[in-house]
Amino acid sequence: MKSRIGKITRKTKETEVSVVVNTDGNGKISVKTGLPFLDHLIISFSKHAMLDLQLKAKSNDGIDHHLIEDTAISLGIVLDQSLGTRSGVTRFGHASVPMDEALAEASLDLVKRSFYKIELLLERKQIEGISKEDLEHFFSSLAQNLNVCVHVIVKYGKNDHHKIESAIKALAVAWRQAAALDKKQKGIPSTKGAM
Repeated sequence: MKSRIGKITRKTKETEVSVVVNTDGNGKISVKTGLPFLDHLIISFSKHAMLDLQLKAKSNDGIDHHLIEDTAISLGIVLDQSLGTRSGVTRFGHASVPMDEALAEASLDLVKRSFYKIELLLERKQIEGISKEDLEHFFSSLAQNLNVCVHVIVKYGKNDHHKIESAIKALAVAWRQAAALDKKQKGIPSTKGAM
């Protein structure tokens, strides 16, 4: 079976983003957005999802919100592309990931019916130089463009850095499970015969 790869180059007046992902990779990662904490979150996702990822994002207008949003949109699009028809995938994934005192859970269904519920329980206005609302928007923009059903819920925690990191890692592990090829699965994993 050939590798499941997605790629995009997205240029607007606000940003330039290029992303290549190999869902069947083994964690070869290069990420450069100019925002260290955003890089850290994307690298963490890729590492725990066991993807090969090359991502470069550049702001043309100096506005972090646009860079974060367009990066998330582009990443979601290529992850969706990489699954193709979704033939042979496990389809469902679930993970519960702790980070010190914080615990997050993620559940995924790779069905092509986009729905998301994200609860990060962030309290501070800013985490590692990125606004709370931009971090929340990163998750929602990513989820909207994955073309899947996804729930990411932080159950509890006191440290916002730990909450957001446990959430991205839970999403990554759930993605890895759901996107994995199931040797028993022949074709599309749905009674409808279509996703």
